Amino acid sequence: MIKKKLILPCLILLVCLLNIVPARTMAATEAAQTNQGVSLDNPDLSASPTATETADAYYRAKVIKIIESGTVTMDGKPQEYQKLELKILNGSEKGRVITIDHGKDFVIGVFQKVKTGETVILAKPASTLDGKGDVYYITDRYRAPNLIIIAIIFFALAIYFGGKRGFTSIVGMLFSVAVIFYYIIPHIVKGGDPLWTCIIGAISIILLSLYLSHGFNKRTTIALASTLLCLALAVVIDLLFVHIAKLSGNGTEEAFYLQFDTFNLNLQGLLLGSIIIGVLGVLDDVTTGQAAAIEEIYIANNSLNFQQLYKSGLSVGREHIASLINTLVLAYVGASFPLLLLYSTQKTQSLWVTLNSNFIAEEITRTLVGSSVLVIAVPITTLLAAFYYSRQHKKLSLQSSPYTNL
Repeated sequence: MIKKKLILPCLILLVCLLNIVPARTMAATEAAQTNQGVSLDNPDLSASPTATETADAYYRAKVIKIIESGTVTMDGKPQEYQKLELKILNGSEKGRVITIDHGKDFVIGVFQKVKTGETVILAKPASTLDGKGDVYYITDRYRAPNLIIIAIIFFALAIYFGGKRGFTSIVGMLFSVAVIFYYIIPHIVKGGDPLWTCIIGAISIILLSLYLSHGFNKRTTIALASTLLCLALAVVIDLLFVHIAKLSGNGTEEAFYLQFDTFNLNLQGLLLGSIIIGVLGVLDDVTTGQAAAIEEIYIANNSLNFQQLYKSGLSVGREHIASLINTLVLAYVGASFPLLLLYSTQKTQSLWVTLNSNFIAEEITRTLVGSSVLVIAVPITTLLAAFYYSRQHKKLSLQSSPYTNL
């Protein structure tokens, strides 16, 4: 017989699948219409040249031989270059051997030089796909197999040290990724409100990934309730902080290019939604950790009342807050480190002008929203956990009372 506690997650999974399939179907239909040159806003108007019509061709190629390597002078500065012999490994030109100049016509760094035997990504511009005047250039190293090796190492470490819980955590992570790529992104692309789409996606991730990662138990249920409450508060704080900071959501290069895509996109809503998704990962850690701490305190001494449990749990939670705020700040700074260095080298701008920029303001707001939610999550989780386990103490007291059976 299926346990009752499995019914809710199964129903949620079914609802997610029912939403995912139409999203993928509609996205595919719209993509097909776009590729056929039909404007989605007005079918009577022909669309501009599509990605399918103008896209470059990409191949994997192996470096057979380095024919020549040295430096040339460009704009008065020495520039690295290589003359390479490559063999194409896939696609319509599989097996073809070509010779290209790597770095003579454009700038490459020392780290971009390749070695014999390496596999690279080779691009052929769309203007030469007719076979007249073939031009090829190296865009990157082919690293997909290396990424698979890294992923296998991670999975092995998680399962070896985490055991069953490590395996279920991986399943929870994969479900979260599936929700993002098969629900959130398709719904935004087809015109859904980014903020509401991210909120619905976040709730789906919470409801299933928490149980998959941490098991079906009381502490996970307490963490789930706390996370949902904190998520609601996160939305309010998110809206408030973004409004106060007067952010429009176009602070990054990616957001700038999205403005000119084929679909209308609310960039401010996208910023709000992305902050919610970003907060969710750390929020999960706080609520589950705090619920577990209260449970362990209760197991160690089940005579503690509500006030004592709350006080003890809050003491542990304060340490958690201090470390996680620092972690959150460093995570955001680390992700944007190259751009921060670029800003620091712009001597023509004053510090206050740099800090006032859209990009820096967005990162500061992300950090402050996340930190605020984490601070609030500790007392909320502690309150719920202390309330639940103090009631357990009262039940045990009543059961052990000599007057219970009278």
